[in-house]
Amino acid sequence: MDPNPGPANGSAGAVLALASSMAIAGSSVVVAKIIVADLPIFLANELRFGIAAAILVPAYVLTNGGISRVSRRDSAILVGQALTGVFAFNVLLFYGVQFTSAIEAGIITSTAPALVAVLAIVFLNDRPTKATIAGTLLAILGVVALEVFGGTASSSHGPNPLLGNALILGAVFGEALFTILGKTVSDRVSPLEIATAASVLGVAFFFPFALYELTWFDPRTVNVTAWLPVVYYGVVVTVVAFVLWFHGLATVPASTAGVFTAVLPVSAAVLSIVLLDEPFGLSHGVGILFVLGAVVLTSRGLRNGSSS
Repeated sequence: MDPNPGPANGSAGAVLALASSMAIAGSSVVVAKIIVADLPIFLANELRFGIAAAILVPAYVLTNGGISRVSRRDSAILVGQALTGVFAFNVLLFYGVQFTSAIEAGIITSTAPALVAVLAIVFLNDRPTKATIAGTLLAILGVVALEVFGGTASSSHGPNPLLGNALILGAVFGEALFTILGKTVSDRVSPLEIATAASVLGVAFFFPFALYELTWFDPRTVNVTAWLPVVYYGVVVTVVAFVLWFHGLATVPASTAGVFTAVLPVSAAVLSIVLLDEPFGLSHGVGILFVLGAVVLTSRGLRNGSSS
């Protein structure tokens, strides 16, 4: 019998939480394509975070027995998270894919694990294990194989790939900063509190732009069924994914957690194949195997670290 099962179980739970969070986030790519066909970008995100806040605020107040006082420093970090990983990430991503191809956007997105690991080493003094480094390399190789070799049949680069790729790169940088900032407050602020703050601040940041979009967009012209993906986006993608991600982030180093961001494009590819009937090629299988290998290596690194 394992004399110290607690840490190992905690590591396994962190792995499952991080991987599940990114798999859900990957589903948002497919759902977002449906949403933007009927709703403008800022209004869609305003509704998404509005739904999330309507769930998270009461849940936070009930579980916490009220609203806790947060230091000015931590408040500034939470605002920084909302600006980088909520507002900037979504705006840059949604606009970026309008100017570049999905293939090139996916290639740039695959740099997120490496960027998170580098930023964690620079800003948090993380010391990634050999398993984490190997897992990061496998994750990058897997996503590159999935996006590059899987897209050889496509010749469309978008109307302005340079602009689009720059916007996507900015979105990835915002995502990486979101992860790093989350790690700096995870020992003082609960995952639920972080998710609640991110959603409330997201509502505040998107509100003026959504209000402007309502001057030329009439929501009454949208079919009732078109609102269902928005509900999914607000409840599952925003609430469930946020809580799972920060639950895992509170247990593992940010450089290790960054590896799991590679699950996002793989999840998006699988769901695109299943739900959108896109063709499945050899490169897709190779990419998925690489990323699964990255998760296994990272999980082993967490267990070894716990044992020591």
